[in-house]
Amino acid sequence: MIQSMTGFGKSVTQIPNKKITVELKSLNSKNFDLNARIPSQYREKELDLRNIISNSLGRGKVDLSIYVEYTGEQTSTNVNTEVVKNYMDQLKNIVDASEVELLKMAVKMPDALKTERDEIDDEEFKAIEGAVMDALTEINGFRTDEGNALEKDLSMRIANIKNLLDDVIKIDPDRVDAVRERLRKGIDEIKEQVDENRFEQELVYYIEKFDITEEKVRLDNHLDYFQKTLDSKDSNGRKLAFISQEIGREINTIGSKSNYAPMQQMVVQMKDELEKIKEQILNVL
Repeated sequence: MIQSMTGFGKSVTQIPNKKITVELKSLNSKNFDLNARIPSQYREKELDLRNIISNSLGRGKVDLSIYVEYTGEQTSTNVNTEVVKNYMDQLKNIVDASEVELLKMAVKMPDALKTERDEIDDEEFKAIEGAVMDALTEINGFRTDEGNALEKDLSMRIANIKNLLDDVIKIDPDRVDAVRERLRKGIDEIKEQVDENRFEQELVYYIEKFDITEEKVRLDNHLDYFQKTLDSKDSNGRKLAFISQEIGREINTIGSKSNYAPMQQMVVQMKDELEKIKEQILNVL
């Protein structure tokens, strides 16, 4: 069962005087890349949160956002009274304004407000951890649902390539006959007498150069291996990407050796299906 790297999870938890909202978003990436937007008082715990998220999500470009809303009477921001008064005294010498207007200007000046750093205690961090775990549960559920849709699409496209391979196998004898006829016609056009035994020997040599038996067998094996990996318990996008490269190698070789328009058309269809597979695999965990 595969998982997508795309997902979203959200959790809200309430603690005394605070409502904490955790949001997680993930997109595809070759490695684990976390961008954390969290209040400064929680920065000391960022590494712990990073490890929790990494262990759960594996890889992907992940955005972590933690929002804190104060719901009680307490606030960590206070007016810096002495600084504001000093600003007002200085402003009186510059502008002719009422006390109210001076106060409005003073509170906008640097250091007019001071924020006292809140120390995070163990109980608060446990609540944040719990919210992160809930968000991870939601995002993993999202990823699983997306993975199910990806799996159906990938299985369908692998089946399409397999059907096209069956068609290639069916028309291969016609391809050999067409090559034989083309060579015979060429000989007839130059009106040269040829030794039939020698002609047959050269024809066999020529056809052997364009034989695709090994490629057909390897491609069929790769397609089976891809589906088997897709059906396994683990989600392994890197492995699927590697197998798809091997599939592409065999398809390209068949195309270069086919030398037969109907078969080349089937190869083009195979390549089209494979490109769509490769695009989808970029999102697989």
